[in-house]
Amino acid sequence: MNKIKELYEKYKEVIHYLIFGGLSTVVNFVSYFLFARIIGIEEIISSGLSWFCSVLFAYITNKLFVFESKTDTKKAFFKEMISFFLARIVSGILCDVGTFALMVKVFHINDIIAKIVTQVMVIVVNYVFSKLFIFKKKKEEG
Repeated sequence: MNKIKELYEKYKEVIHYLIFGGLSTVVNFVSYFLFARIIGIEEIISSGLSWFCSVLFAYITNKLFVFESKTDTKKAFFKEMISFFLARIVSGILCDVGTFALMVKVFHINDIIAKIVTQVMVIVVNYVFSKLFIFKKKKEEG
């Protein structure tokens, strides 16, 4: 049991990222389904709206549970939040919406398959941005 706890502690950030990344993907899919299939909004617009919903969810969960970010000033908080959303805009435009549009409209790939492919891309790109740039830990004084 101690070995499991030790492994969890060692890989806690990655485990939490995968869990909340998966939940962000669920938010993306569920909201896409609601917008596109239930409400009847065009696929590309639905994809953009679902991206927005998942980014809101991702920011909160990444800040609180994945990277456990503690911002000590309003300036630091807003810098972090703006960086997060800018990184998500880049990944959202390039991976989620752009690649999705290319797959659906140009290559005529099923929209659900296209969403699966783009979400895998988004999770990887977003982890790199978050880990290296947005929630990077300050070096602890030693």
